[in-house]
Amino acid sequence: MPANNPTHPSISLTAGLEEMGWSVSEFADRLEMYRGDIAQLMNGRCGIPPALALALERIGWSDGQFWVRRQANYDLTQARREEEAKATAGN
Repeated sequence: MPANNPTHPSISLTAGLEEMGWSVSEFADRLEMYRGDIAQLMNGRCGIPPALALALERIGWSDGQFWVRRQANYDLTQARREEEAKATAGN
């Protein structure tokens, strides 16, 4: 199985903000979401729920399914790592 090391989706969002020259507050306004929720996401403390994926789609940042798949891939990789760590610790 090839090495799979997906980054948290917030890395791409941060790069997009920098490219657009937007602040987190401006990004939150464009998404019609709370700044605090977006700040949590941008700090990697939470993931991209379907409602946010649709908001990203609405502002033209790919489609919602792209973001949901990206988050799911990241979450699944993290879960696999946790399982592997538990299995290794149990040996």
